[in-house]
Amino acid sequence: MHILLTRPLEDSKELISRLQKLGHKISHMPLVKIEKKNHENLNFSNYKGIIFTSSNSIKFLDVKLIDKKINCFCVGNRTEKNARNNGFLNVYSAEGNVRNLKELILQNFNSYDGKLLYVSGEQISVNLDEELIAEGYSVKRIINYAAQPIEKINEAFIDKLKLKMPEIVFVYSQNSAINFLNIIKNYQLVDLWMETNLMCLGEKTSSVLNEIKWKKIFLFNPGEEEFLLYKI
Repeated sequence: MHILLTRPLEDSKELISRLQKLGHKISHMPLVKIEKKNHENLNFSNYKGIIFTSSNSIKFLDVKLIDKKINCFCVGNRTEKNARNNGFLNVYSAEGNVRNLKELILQNFNSYDGKLLYVSGEQISVNLDEELIAEGYSVKRIINYAAQPIEKINEAFIDKLKLKMPEIVFVYSQNSAINFLNIIKNYQLVDLWMETNLMCLGEKTSSVLNEIKWKKIFLFNPGEEEFLLYKI
């Protein structure tokens, strides 16, 4: 199958390799670029737990200042792997779902255990810090990266895409979906997706692209990409 991946290359390399080994044709069109954002200086020793909702939140954090024995809560397997590669020892993974991540924290960290540090991007799908505070937790959120839209796509890539539209496209965030919709309209691709299956990370992402006619729309969690191929 022809599959279009839309995450930044650094986040897509492993999946591209796995899918190519399965014999699929892969096109790559990143929809956002990730940029570091400065945050206030922190005394990390004040915190007894740390929450990462993406591998980017680890990438742009000065982790050498953090006690690696701290309880570390990760949204999914890729983030967990990144945390372990950076030396964190007590790592919990929610396997790709923020709602599950909240439950994981509730089950493994008591509100009286101490403060939680929540490291995230500028845009989030769930106000995890506010929900945990409502449960009686002390949570500090810092923002250390932002996703900026990529608006200009190589014309040769667009022409090649028109000749062979993908059977599957993966979109990973609401911001990516918004930019994808703009690209579809700006490059006159609106009517070309009727034989393409749209794979979206959550309903908020899929709702942005509902005005385009797709063959089918599927929701998924990170790590389920290969499994979804068997549903097609």
